[in-house]
Amino acid sequence: MPTPARTRPPRAPTATLLLFLLFPAAAIAAPQCSSSRLSETPPAVNFRVDNDLLGGENQDQGYTNGAVITLVSPNLADYTDDPCLPRPARWINRYLERLQPGGFEQQNMVFSLSQKLYTPTDYSRADLIPDDRPYAAILMVSFGYNARNGDSLRTTQLQLGVVGPLALGKQVQNAVHHVFDGEDFRGWDNQLENEPLVGVVHERMRRWGDSEGNAGGWGWDAIAHWGGALGNRATYANTGMEVRWGWRLPDDFGSTPLRPAGENTAPSGARLAGWSWHLFATSDVRVVARDITLDGNTFRDSHSVDRKPVVGEVGYGLAVTRGRWKFALARYHGAREFEGQEERPVFGSFTISRML
Repeated sequence: MPTPARTRPPRAPTATLLLFLLFPAAAIAAPQCSSSRLSETPPAVNFRVDNDLLGGENQDQGYTNGAVITLVSPNLADYTDDPCLPRPARWINRYLERLQPGGFEQQNMVFSLSQKLYTPTDYSRADLIPDDRPYAAILMVSFGYNARNGDSLRTTQLQLGVVGPLALGKQVQNAVHHVFDGEDFRGWDNQLENEPLVGVVHERMRRWGDSEGNAGGWGWDAIAHWGGALGNRATYANTGMEVRWGWRLPDDFGSTPLRPAGENTAPSGARLAGWSWHLFATSDVRVVARDITLDGNTFRDSHSVDRKPVVGEVGYGLAVTRGRWKFALARYHGAREFEGQEERPVFGSFTISRML
């Protein structure tokens, strides 16, 4: 007898709740810094929401919800004594000197706090679904170091966090569903167990294009990236490319918010006044040795699936800037990540950025 088709309940971007809970952090007063430096390369705050609801119908699978708040420093003279960094950041940097690049024309720091939720396709089942991905929630803080010479950029991030019930995935998702009259995901009791996460992400980027001409009219650029990650959250090597075209392109290293140095986080030139906009398309290919959301817990038995060793995604979007504000909307199409995955994942991302 055929199984009746399931009707998917209306969904809201569930991790958005975390975004609003984190909003007060963005209002922290900037440290003492010269007005000239702040006007040339002002600090910024980015808010990002990822959700598979933006990917279309029947796309509730895999990376289903995410929220990220990012604080971006102005251009820095150094990482340990510069008054443009808060005192706690300067203290931490004294113990992380090996991650900090030197001898570059521009450099800055990025601080972010994120929550990401991963769920199987069938939200209505309370039992463990062995042939679909595990329930997983990740709560993570990261410290990023960017360094630029002309059209080359080097970025390194230290990531610390937790996977499991302590990441509050079930609570956040259900709370927002109750607000929007959605149904609970019933399988969170089968989520991965609590485990601390530690990782390092490193990427190099190279940009081509007429950056000077872009500032005054129509232009294009292309940004290649290559690098990898090492840690119990994820271990992989990756490479890819982003291409942009539009009116008065920004002097930065990409508009893809998923990239470590994308979407207003890398050192850039002077802020443009007035309107600017551009289209972008991006790709990324990864050779994956570990992904805890598919491979399961590192130090104990847990639900897992047969992960595919090579995955990738393509994305496209639009970014619009007006004065201190920037908005970006993107959509991503990914390859199947594990054996037996029913459909290729599709999700959307919306970012709001403001220069301070």
